[in-house]
Amino acid sequence: LRGKVTPMADEAEVEEVRKVKLTQTVDSTPHSCTFVLHEEDHTLGNSLRYVLNRNPKVSFCGYSIPHPLEAKLNLHVQVTEGTTGPKALKKALKDLSQVCRHVEATFDAALMDCPLQPSE
Repeated sequence: LRGKVTPMADEAEVEEVRKVKLTQTVDSTPHSCTFVLHEEDHTLGNSLRYVLNRNPKVSFCGYSIPHPLEAKLNLHVQVTEGTTGPKALKKALKDLSQVCRHVEATFDAALMDCPLQPSE
């Protein structure tokens, strides 16, 4: 989810931008999971925390950055019966992706309506 995608980027570059390295800690259970997202920071952590906490099946969600010099994020998710931590995270990632697409579409529409200002 990091990196810049330019209009001239080839498919390999775009695919690399979309990858998120994710591991689950050994003490996780289906209803209480801690995920480690590598090469991520507060931008994704706070967004995921917000989306996960809006899910009624999530009873708790929080994240931490263990150390500013470590490029990883710990995301803890506790869920109620009827779902699992990985399912809740997958749904949150899909929901967040939809929000991003909506913001991009709204921005593009507003940009098209904006009269061009001559550069000085």
